[in-house]
Amino acid sequence: MQRSTERIITTHAGGLPRSPELAQFGRAKDAGEPYDADAFAALLHDSVFAIVQKQAEVGLDVINDGEHGRSGFGYLRTRIAGLHATEPYRMGVATSRDYLAFTGAYDEKRVMLAARPSNAGRGPRGTRATACTEPVTYGGAQELNEELETLGAALQGVDAVEAFVTSLSPGNLQLQYRNDYYPSDDEYLRALADALHDEYQTIVDAGYVLQVDDPRLVTHWDRHPEIDLVACRRFMVEQIEVLNHALRGIPPERVRYHTCYSTNTAPRASDLELRDYVDLLLQINAGAYVIEAANPRHEHEWEIWERVKLPEGKVLIPGVVSHCVALVEHPELVAQRIVRFADVVGRENVIAGADCGFSAAADGDMPHPQVAWAKLQALVDGARLASAALW
Repeated sequence: MQRSTERIITTHAGGLPRSPELAQFGRAKDAGEPYDADAFAALLHDSVFAIVQKQAEVGLDVINDGEHGRSGFGYLRTRIAGLHATEPYRMGVATSRDYLAFTGAYDEKRVMLAARPSNAGRGPRGTRATACTEPVTYGGAQELNEELETLGAALQGVDAVEAFVTSLSPGNLQLQYRNDYYPSDDEYLRALADALHDEYQTIVDAGYVLQVDDPRLVTHWDRHPEIDLVACRRFMVEQIEVLNHALRGIPPERVRYHTCYSTNTAPRASDLELRDYVDLLLQINAGAYVIEAANPRHEHEWEIWERVKLPEGKVLIPGVVSHCVALVEHPELVAQRIVRFADVVGRENVIAGADCGFSAAADGDMPHPQVAWAKLQALVDGARLASAALW
């Protein structure tokens, strides 16, 4: 993993805006619905080449394929053997600490989102629920290799410092797909970790930096108002132990770990605070930690690193632009955020990033693609200003 040895290098959190047509193909594929595979492949090829070039034009240093071949976390349904559609999907009523505190705001937002044409009739995982009904193994080698080969071809001749590829954590996969096979949820989670290890290892062996996406780790607190902090931390310890099992044998310096509070543009007054889990975060066998640090709920948390020592050889990738704020950050503000982190953990230990991805911007509860790209440009411009001040 490259470090900021001569200037502050830049990256983002994974997802980037894609066309509505590409998003529709991805949703159908990941939900197991009929779609034109040849048309999708051709569109995806062109889209990956274009998004790689776009990142380079903006000036981002550590780039990826924008996750354009995926509709979201559901992409693993076609890669993990043992998962099968079961009964028709039924939307449940989500309850969280934030919802209980701001019920009116959440209900109003749900009505507005449901009224959008692009969201009509959509369920989070298609029209049928999916569960584990057989032993779990990794069956996505061909699909993953095609994804990596397309990214590799798109990177040819592109001026980038490095490339990364995202993959889901075992705990988030467990959350999406119910266990109807294993005697216990612990056995199911460990089986998922073993399967995902194959994907992690393939990504690293292909020469890419692996980014593990794990929003569940910190959103568990908000989504379970019945637990206290002790129980939440116990859950986090268990999740981290299994994730480290999935990462076994992979050099930490080839791994960046991303946790966040999801793409929820809401009050978020119940977000778990970094001070309550930072010690656990640093137990994850990764070389870099991608964290939210730009939005109004978490910008102040840079001060924590004055008291908590970043371990030797580790890198912070704080968000310096945010996915959940519609305003485009001023480059001078971005620079100030970067310099604050550089002053407390060392300039070579900071890579400037984004709070979360922008992949849902075309049809979800996210900034418009034009706004997303303006934010990423502000990230790059702010990093240049910070570099001038720090070097």
